[in-house]
Amino acid sequence: MKIICIGRNYADHAKEMNAPTPEFPLFFLKPDSAILPKRTPFYYPEFTTDLHYECEVIVRINKLGKNISEKFAHTYYDEIGLGIDFTARDIQEECKAKGLPWERAKAFDGSAIICEKFIQKEDLDLAKIEFHLLKNNEIVQQGNTKDFIFSIDTIISYVSKYMTLKIGDIIFTGTPAGVGPVKIGDTLQGFIGEKEMYKLQVK
Repeated sequence: MKIICIGRNYADHAKEMNAPTPEFPLFFLKPDSAILPKRTPFYYPEFTTDLHYECEVIVRINKLGKNISEKFAHTYYDEIGLGIDFTARDIQEECKAKGLPWERAKAFDGSAIICEKFIQKEDLDLAKIEFHLLKNNEIVQQGNTKDFIFSIDTIISYVSKYMTLKIGDIIFTGTPAGVGPVKIGDTLQGFIGEKEMYKLQVK
């Protein structure tokens, strides 16, 4: 499986990152080794001093597809979840400044938090999924899919032009404004509506 991450899919996040709003979906990959195994603690990586959370709605692909038409993209997933795209912001900024790829900042072990249980898409209004992230019991990020620049179906169709989507692939759909640092001892909890999707402590 592969993890496909969409960048700058909320105008407010692009603004806070001092980046232009994209004209088409921007994406990068994380390897499957980036997934934090179930019931495994998250340990703050020793190679960064500025680790940031990015809470995101995620989609799990349910069948093989290539060059998928946007009008059929909804048939390629039936579950919605929530995750965190951890980013070593100091390394990312260093890579940006030198025009280098971002893998060191985005694809390290444990950098992809994926909820254990997903929600069936028919139980949600995909056009306005509300979600939020708590850090130490305080809301630090709030988002709603109504603010997407690119919809889930648009993302699936676009990405499938360049690479085959396979069963079990995960798409991180982008993060809203409010990204910020974590430190050892912090507790992070992600919610879709009132449903807790994950909880982890930074060690």
